[in-house]
Amino acid sequence: MVTRTRLTRRGYVVLGSLPAFLVAGMLQGASAGRIEISADGPPANVLVDAEGAAALAFRARVTPAERLDRVRLTLDGDDVLDRAELEADGETLVYRPQGAGDGVHRVEVRVDRGLGLPDARARWTFEVDTAPPRLRLAAVPDEIPIDQPVEIAGAVDGEAVVTVGGQPVQLRDGGFSVSYPMPPPGPVQVVATDPAGNQTTADVPITVAIPEVRGVHVTAAAWATPSLRDPILRMIEEGRITAVELDIKDESGVVGYDSQVPLAREIGAVKALYDLGETVRTLHDLGVRVIGRLVCFRDPVHAEAAWEAGERDQVIQTPAGGPYADYGGFTNFAHPQVRAYQIDLAEEAAAAGFDEILYDYVRRPDGPLETMVFPGLQGTPEAAIASFLGETRQRLRARRALLGASVFGIAATRPLEIAQDIPAMARHVDYIAPMLYPSHWRRGEYDVADPNGQPYDIVFRSLQDFQSAVAGSDTRIVPWLQDFSLGRAYGPDQVRAQIQAARDVGIDEWLLWDPKVTYTAAALERR
Repeated sequence: MVTRTRLTRRGYVVLGSLPAFLVAGMLQGASAGRIEISADGPPANVLVDAEGAAALAFRARVTPAERLDRVRLTLDGDDVLDRAELEADGETLVYRPQGAGDGVHRVEVRVDRGLGLPDARARWTFEVDTAPPRLRLAAVPDEIPIDQPVEIAGAVDGEAVVTVGGQPVQLRDGGFSVSYPMPPPGPVQVVATDPAGNQTTADVPITVAIPEVRGVHVTAAAWATPSLRDPILRMIEEGRITAVELDIKDESGVVGYDSQVPLAREIGAVKALYDLGETVRTLHDLGVRVIGRLVCFRDPVHAEAAWEAGERDQVIQTPAGGPYADYGGFTNFAHPQVRAYQIDLAEEAAAAGFDEILYDYVRRPDGPLETMVFPGLQGTPEAAIASFLGETRQRLRARRALLGASVFGIAATRPLEIAQDIPAMARHVDYIAPMLYPSHWRRGEYDVADPNGQPYDIVFRSLQDFQSAVAGSDTRIVPWLQDFSLGRAYGPDQVRAQIQAARDVGIDEWLLWDPKVTYTAAALERR
């Protein structure tokens, strides 16, 4: 059996159980001819891909140097001496077989020693394979219920190693199949690598089937108040909304139910305003989805407790070393314990039956970056936020819950202002919820002269940018729309205009925000 080797950036690797090595050979002529060849090159029968072929080099040092005129250099029998280079020592020829096509090739250096003596020679054989393996994948359903298993199957032609989601799989006659008990966070990457190192990569999209979300936000205190809760229940009974988004942890850092998460109890964040399990059962019995709003890093309770306990790296700081005070305190999204706190609360809600967790304030504070310090941050704030979402999504998917992220309306075009890179975030969430409140846009944004007075125009144009930002992912857009008055009175016409704008760009989903939790039912269709 011929041993084959593959050229990598770090040297030659035997395709088998032998260790990595480099080969150098020396062929010496008879002393009478006083002509010697020191041959240095790849090992016999090396197998290379396109990159490896470009890196191949064959060296032959001929001594004495005046015998170079007797050298013959060939590739597959064709003279290629004019393509070789002479190194500075004046004795060493270097040949790089650029452009060698797929197949087995032979390089030979031969020196005529004269006097009837046999030629001194050195030979190398190498194989080029630049064709990536052919990978065929079975189709998966366009939308998969979150409680249904998923199979990713396919086949590869020829010899190859296949990984699915980063894990190697066993091939049977070139075929493979991987089963998941529920839809994994997608897309799932399938990679086939042949012995030369050529790769074929394909992403299998995984889209979870989710009933359309048309919902309203409810604070914990509002749900505990019959005069605010009852109108929400009437909207459900009338078929005007399909979801209720309820605070788990709000922007004051308060957890609104009797949480058993240890850190929440230790720092005094728990304020049991509603019963978690009973609320979920009530809403599910009414046939609506339950979405938990979890404010992540704007958290005055956690920030103050961590600072007083000496755990100051859990808090975003000023360059002078003090706590960043805006919003009452912002915790550090780069700190493992801060991240774990949010995920623990999210998992607790999912275990109680919440269908989705919608993160809010999943960002850095707005303002100049040079005014804030993130202890322990590796890389950019944008990358840290995206990785946090990915970590959460993996944990929630195991509990059959989905993950969304509320984002600034400007994030589609200005990701660095608040560390919300929409394309990066879209890879790690089930939906993006841009906050498009017309009252919050500056005049002239998107060429809309008066956004607060033109709710249709500003929502329509900003949603187009968000659609572009998530293109190519399996992430949906569920916009936050304004149902409150700020600088201008808002009623049914203004709310309907925003809903229509979303519909006209192909989005028939929305969440309404009113900090007073008094919604305009007349603006909503019965379905």
